Amino acid sequence: QVQLVESGGGLVQAGGSLRLSCAASGLPFSAYAMGWFRQAPGKERAFVARISGIGGMTYYADSVKGRFTISRDNAKNTLYLQMNSLKPEDTAVYSCAADKGPTSRRSIDYDYWGQGTQVTVSS
Repeated sequence: QVQLVESGGGLVQAGGSLRLSCAASGLPFSAYAMGWFRQAPGKERAFVARISGIGGMTYYADSVKGRFTISRDNAKNTLYLQMNSLKPEDTAVYSCAADKGPTSRRSIDYDYWGQGTQVTVSS
C-alpha cells in the first residue's frame, strides 16, 4: 500500500521560511517523479514544483521560482520543499504526489497523493 505523508506545515509570518517533507512508502521511490501541489480556499489545486526520479531535473511554477526549492533524498524515501520569502498568497494546503509517467504539471497525471499539510502565511 502506497503512503505519502506530508509534514512541516504551520503558521509563519510573511518573509519567513518553512520546509515541508513528504515521507513515502510502498513504492519504488526513485522510480517516481515527485511533485508538490497546493490548494487555497476556493481555488483549484495548482502545480508548485516537480523533481525527476533521480533528482536531476526540477520544474517550478512561475509564482514560486527563486523562492522555493524542491529536493529529494532517495535513500530516505523523502521529498522536500524548502519555502523561503513566503507571502500571504502562498497560504494553502500543500500536497505531495508521485508520478510514474512523463513530465507533467497536471494533477490528473499523478498516481498517488498525500493528505496534505496546511501552510498559513500571515501579513
